[in-house]
Amino acid sequence: MAKAKLKTTKNNSSVKDFLDSIKDESKRKDCRQIAKMMRKATGKNAKMWGTSIVGYDEYHYKYESGREGDFFRVGFAPRAQSITLYIMDGFGKYDRLMAKLGNHKTGKSCLYIKRLSDVDVDVLEELIAESLRHFEKKYGKS
Repeated sequence: MAKAKLKTTKNNSSVKDFLDSIKDESKRKDCRQIAKMMRKATGKNAKMWGTSIVGYDEYHYKYESGREGDFFRVGFAPRAQSITLYIMDGFGKYDRLMAKLGNHKTGKSCLYIKRLSDVDVDVLEELIAESLRHFEKKYGKS
């Protein structure tokens, strides 16, 4: 089966220009700090995915159905209500970290925070690192 046609695909838009365009100064500063965390954790430079997601590293997935594609391993997006961090393997295996993280909400693979000062940054860095280790075990090194 052919690769899935994703709406959110990697492109050559400038991550720096995107981050510089964040109007809220506090959110812009938080996003720059998150970018540094993810860069350090992955050892990879950021890429824009779609028009508003900053993604790091990549993996190739293939479902039992035969559907396959490429996506980032970890990323984030500044949204109107919060900053969304994409922890692609979800949160079920990270109960210990989630309990210590601070004020947040989650979706299936999304971690929502209002501002970086609402969470324990060390715990967030550990969560990102743990997620990346999971990806390495499941998909290998990129």
